[in-house]
Amino acid sequence: MAKTGNTLVALVAGAAIGAVAGLLYAPESGEKTRKNLSKKAKKTQADIEASTRKTYNDLTTKATEFKGTVSERIDSALSTASYAADDAIVALENKLEQLRAKNAKLQQPSSVNGAVKTAAAKTKA
Repeated sequence: MAKTGNTLVALVAGAAIGAVAGLLYAPESGEKTRKNLSKKAKKTQADIEASTRKTYNDLTTKATEFKGTVSERIDSALSTASYAADDAIVALENKLEQLRAKNAKLQQPSSVNGAVKTAAAKTKA
């Protein structure tokens, strides 16, 4: 870690010394050099802003696409689950009818009216 810190300090110090030497030996006047530096700084700022805007727009587009894809997948999963639930309900209803029929066969009427109702139910089925 200390080696990296020393390298970073040396790099920054070298850049600062180079900048000062460049300004001292510049063929243009200080005012003109400052104007050029200002123009370059503004251009760099505009480039960074444009790049940031483009990145933001790209990320927004990707997020919107991803949101749409997730919504479609959720809708599809819910639809599939709904069909499966309907199939399960139909199967359970069929099984319930079979059990009712078996149960009716096992029941013995306790009175004459019960026997008549049971016989009537059996003839309808």
